[in-house]
Amino acid sequence: MENHSQDEDFKAHLLATNEQFRQLSEQHAHLKHQIEEIESKPHVTGEDELEEQRLKKLKLHIKDEMNEIIASYRHAAVH
Repeated sequence: MENHSQDEDFKAHLLATNEQFRQLSEQHAHLKHQIEEIESKPHVTGEDELEEQRLKKLKLHIKDEMNEIIASYRHAAVH
């Protein structure tokens, strides 16, 4: 549990101090919103499903980039 709390501390610090992390976080939130809009439609078309898959892959890629920044920050904080 401490690791999760520590990660949240790292994220808060990075949002305040790291422009790249802040931009990635904003992109991640925007993609999440777009995905939720598609999922909330009463009738999802095949085109919608393809777009949702594309957005989810992009969102995951951004999340991976954010996690890499957190990991490098964590590593630097330990050493």
